Amino acid sequence: MTPVSPILDGPGLRGPRRLLRRIRDLMAVQEQAQARLDRLTGIIAEETGSDVCSIYLVLPNGALELSATYGLKAEAVHTLRLAPDEGLVGLVARRARPLAVENAPAHPNFAYKPETGEEPFKSFVGVPVLRGGRLVGVLTAQTRAVRPSTEEEIETLQTVAMLLAEIVASGELIRAEAFSQMELRPTGPERFSGAALSSGIAIGVAVVHEPHVVSTRMIAEDAEAEEGRLDAAISDLRRGVDELLDSGRAPIGTPSRDVLEAYRMFAHDRGWIEQLREAVRSGLTAEAAVERVRNEHRARLMKARDAHFRERLHDLEDLANRLLRHLSEPGQAFTGGDLPDNAILIARSIGPAELMEMDRTRLIGLALEEGSATSHAAIVAKALGIPMVGQVEGALDRVEEGDTLIVDGEFGLLHIRPGEEALTAYSERLESLAEANRGYAARRDEPALTADGVLMDLQMNAGLLVELPRVAETGASGVGLFRTEFQFMVSSTLPRLEAQTELYRAVLDAVGDRPVVFRTLDLGGDKVTAYTPTVREPNPALGWRALRMGLDRPALTRYQLRALVRAAAGRTLKVLFPMVAAVEELEAARDLLHQEMQLARRHGHALPERVETGLMIETPAVAFDPGPYLALCDFAAVGANDLMQYFFAADRQNPHVASRYDVISPAPLRLLQHVREACEQAGKPVSVCGEIASQPLEACILSALGYRKLSMAAGSIGPVKAALAECDTARLGTWLARQMASDAPHSEKPLRDRMIEAAQEAGLSSRLVDKRASF
Repeated sequence: MTPVSPILDGPGLRGPRRLLRRIRDLMAVQEQAQARLDRLTGIIAEETGSDVCSIYLVLPNGALELSATYGLKAEAVHTLRLAPDEGLVGLVARRARPLAVENAPAHPNFAYKPETGEEPFKSFVGVPVLRGGRLVGVLTAQTRAVRPSTEEEIETLQTVAMLLAEIVASGELIRAEAFSQMELRPTGPERFSGAALSSGIAIGVAVVHEPHVVSTRMIAEDAEAEEGRLDAAISDLRRGVDELLDSGRAPIGTPSRDVLEAYRMFAHDRGWIEQLREAVRSGLTAEAAVERVRNEHRARLMKARDAHFRERLHDLEDLANRLLRHLSEPGQAFTGGDLPDNAILIARSIGPAELMEMDRTRLIGLALEEGSATSHAAIVAKALGIPMVGQVEGALDRVEEGDTLIVDGEFGLLHIRPGEEALTAYSERLESLAEANRGYAARRDEPALTADGVLMDLQMNAGLLVELPRVAETGASGVGLFRTEFQFMVSSTLPRLEAQTELYRAVLDAVGDRPVVFRTLDLGGDKVTAYTPTVREPNPALGWRALRMGLDRPALTRYQLRALVRAAAGRTLKVLFPMVAAVEELEAARDLLHQEMQLARRHGHALPERVETGLMIETPAVAFDPGPYLALCDFAAVGANDLMQYFFAADRQNPHVASRYDVISPAPLRLLQHVREACEQAGKPVSVCGEIASQPLEACILSALGYRKLSMAAGSIGPVKAALAECDTARLGTWLARQMASDAPHSEKPLRDRMIEAAQEAGLSSRLVDKRASF
C-alpha cells in the first residue's frame, strides 16, 4: 500500500469521509474477525499516510493488548500486553485524550518493546477509543520520520476511533470467547461506599438509566442533509427545555429554576454547537457527531479538577443525550420514561432536566457513579427530598435492571441485591425511623426542655427555599443559618438584584414571624461559580474564600447586601459574616452593610425595622480571643465544622483524616466552653450551627457547656429535642466539668465512651447516641 495524505481524498469528498466509507465497506465483507481487524489497520495506515497503525484493546483486567497492527511484527499481536499506564499507549489511556509526539523514543514515557520491531519508527500519534466515556482501547499511528502531527491527522484518527468504539461494542470484531472469563451476570450481594448527597433511606428496584442512544448509521451519505437534521434536533432540544421552564415544575426563585436557567444557556452554547457541526461536516451522521463530541466531553470530565468545569461538562453531556433522543424521535418530547413503583435510578450521571422530568410519585432513590454535594443533580435531589448517594464507582457494571437496591443517604452506602440480613436491618431501620418520626411529630409544638427544665432554642439550617416548609413541620423556632450561596452556585451568571431580592423575601415570607439568619456568600474552596475568579490553591479551605473574597470583591458583597436590605423592608434583618479572622475584616464588612442601608435611605426604599450584625466564629484567631470581635456585633454563631477542622488541622473533606479526631475530647470542648463564656461576658447571644449541633449526644453536651441555642438540619430537630428531654443537663454538666478539670490521663477509655456512659446515667437513651458527628 502506498500511503497518501488524508487531506487528498477522492473527488467530492472532504476530510476523513473516504476513510469512513472504506471502513463501512470493510464491515460489509464476511470474514474472520482477526482478518477484518488486520485489514482495518491497513486501511487506516494507507488513508492517514502512516507507516504503522495499531489497535490496542482493553482486556477485562485493564491491560491493553495489541489486537491488530499494520507495520509492526505480526507475532506481537495478542502477545504484547501493556499495563494501563505503561508507555505512550498507557499515557493516552490514562489521560483519555490524544497524544502526538514528534520523536517517540525521546519521550520520558516511551517503553521500548523489541518484540514489536518498532525501532525504525519515530513519530507517534495515539487517540483513546471511547464509548460512553469509558475507555475501550487506543488507536495509534507511527511514521519513520521525526515530524509533528497535524490537527487534521489527529482529527481523522479521533473520528475513526469513535467509529471503532461502536464496532467493538457491537461484537463484530471481538469474539465472545475472548471474554469467557468475565462474569456474565452478577448475582450475589454487593456493597458500595460513596458519598451521602441527599439524606434518607430507600429500598426499591433498580432502574438502570441508559440515556445513550445507539445509532447503527455512522457515516453520512449527504453531509448537508445531516447538518439539517442536526439543526432541527437542536431546535427541538431548546424548545423542550423552554417548555420545562414554563411548566411550573421549577417555580421562580427556587434553586431548581436557577439550575434549569443555567441549563438553557448551555443549550445555546456556540462552542458546543459548532463542534457538532464540524463533526457532521467531516462525514459523520448527526448521531455519530453527537456521540463523538459527547465522548470528548466525557473524557475531559473524567480528568477535570475544577468543580464548576465538571458540572458544566455534566450538563453538556446531558444535553447530548437529549439531542440523540430528538434525532431518533424527531418532535417527540422526553417524558422521563415509565418507572416502576419504588424505582431507584442508577446511572453514571444525570442532568437536572432529566431528573426533574422523572415521575416523582415512583422515584424513591438515586445512585450515581459520579456526583458531588454541589452538583446540580444533588441540589435538585435535596429540593425534591429524594435520597441520593454518589461516587459509587463501578456500581453500574454490577447492577441488572430490576435488582433490589438499598440507598442509604445517611452514610453514603449503596447495597445491590442485599441479603436477607441487610434487608431486614434496613426495613427495621425504616420502621424505627417512621415510628420515631411519629413521636417527634407528636411533640413538635412542645418547647425544647431538658429533663431538669432548661429551655433550649432549636433552629433549622437551610439553603433552599423548598426546605422552609419544614420549619413549621419540625417545630423549629426559626432559621438559625440560611446559606445564601446555593442560588449563586447553580447559576451561570451573577443572579440579578431582583432575583436575589425575590428569593430573600420569599424566605422571610415562608417562615412568617420566626427569625432568619442570612449568612453572606461563602464561596471559594469547594464552592465555585462560573463568574467568580477561580484560584488554584494548595489548601482551598485555608485560602481565598467567604468574607476574604467578599472584601476583595466589595461590589459582589454590596450587591447581595442591597438585596437583603430591600427584601427585609419592615422586618428584622439578621446578617451573619463568615470566615472572619481579623477585627479589620469584621469592621469592613459591617461598613459595607451600613453603606447599603444609607443608600436605601437616600433612594427612598423602605428599610428593615431592625438590622443585626452577626459574627461567625469558625477560625481559631477569633475563638481564642472573641472579645474585640463581639464588641462589633449583635450576635455570634459558632461554625463548628470549620472551627474543628482548623483546630485539628484536618481537612473535613478528606476521609483519611476527617474521622481521625473526635470533637468529644477535652481540648475542643474547653475551646467551645471558652467561646460560650466570652459571649456571655460580652452580653451577646450565641448559637452553634455545625454538625455537632445535629447529633443528639453532642447537642446534650453543648447544653451542658451552657449553650442554649442550636441550629441544625431539619431532620435532626426531632431526635435532638427527644434527647434533650431525657437528659439531666445539670448532672451531665457537673460530670463534664470534673472531667475537663482533671489532669489525670484516661487512656484506658476515650472520653466519648465515658461520656456516653455518663449521658445514659443522666437519663439519655442509648438509641440516641449511636451516631458520631463528623466535623
